Amino acid sequence: MMHDATTVEALFPRRALAREEGPLYRQLAEILRRPIAEGRLAVGGELPKEARLAEHFGVSLITVRQALRDLEGDGLIRKRSAKPAIVTAREAKGQPAFPFANFADMAAFTRDARLEVGSFAPEASPMFAARLGVPAGRDGFCLRALLVGGSERRAEITTYFPREFGRRLQREDFTDVLIFRTVQRKLDLRLTVAHVTIRAEVADPTLAAALAVTPGSPVLTIEMLYQAEDGSNVEFTVARHPAHLFSVTYDAPNDLG
Repeated sequence: MMHDATTVEALFPRRALAREEGPLYRQLAEILRRPIAEGRLAVGGELPKEARLAEHFGVSLITVRQALRDLEGDGLIRKRSAKPAIVTAREAKGQPAFPFANFADMAAFTRDARLEVGSFAPEASPMFAARLGVPAGRDGFCLRALLVGGSERRAEITTYFPREFGRRLQREDFTDVLIFRTVQRKLDLRLTVAHVTIRAEVADPTLAAALAVTPGSPVLTIEMLYQAEDGSNVEFTVARHPAHLFSVTYDAPNDLG
């Protein structure tokens, strides 16, 4: 089923996408998702061509392809070589994908969530030497919180700060769901990179209670070491998510020639 201009306009009313509202490809994916979910674009039907979507919404082909990858990851469409993508289901299958390539993805992930701070205080932990590179035995500051979306506990958050940064922060400072954004604003510095490590764990009784899951349940743990422009380690965050809620996706280009 090919789409003429009138059909494209009817399915996808033209609207401007603004970067301040989050990654453009995320916004476009939500626009494309709507007529599929509502049945106006039936299973077996074709989406407009990538170039037509790019022209229609005033975005790049890269943005369109990222949006389509999101929909394909949810099981809603199937991309085809040299042909328009085809709709395969009205509802997403399996767990939602969690693109995690940049700070904008992190912001989009937390858009509908809130940070519930438990404590912020000086603490001694081997994490300071192991992850932040401060001398062994030297304490720092630790923030403990929950990331909550609606009634869902999305993550247990533990964030460590070296003493020179942590002592300039207070518990009441952490009103932003994005901890790194609070750090940038309160310390007047720019965090330029987050080194990310992803691993699997199982929930012990304490973590299980915090996340409202069964002890022994699988947990997706994301560790993020944030660095400033001068290379100094400013923040080390450990976010533990119930594994049934999320997967992590990323693109792996073939750079072997």
